[in-house]
Amino acid sequence: MASKHGKRYSPKFKFQVVLEALQSEKADAEIARAYDVHPVTVSRWKQEFKENGPEVFGGQDEVKEYEERISQLERMLGQKEVEIALLKNFLDES
Repeated sequence: MASKHGKRYSPKFKFQVVLEALQSEKADAEIARAYDVHPVTVSRWKQEFKENGPEVFGGQDEVKEYEERISQLERMLGQKEVEIALLKNFLDES
């Protein structure tokens, strides 16, 4: 009995196909033929990659955590720049 959803491909395989499709001058149909995948599947994987790029490398929660961490570090950097400017002014006055 055939699977309800057809073939299953690993994330690594999908990434390899999408990467080649994005970097190559070849048409999706050529790449699909080389990897024995339907051309519509390659197009769908490319679209998913373009829409969900950050999530490909980490879950939605992980991306949100990194964005919050970046914001925190940017605030800390701004505070340090203000402190440095104040210290320079203090040293110049001495």
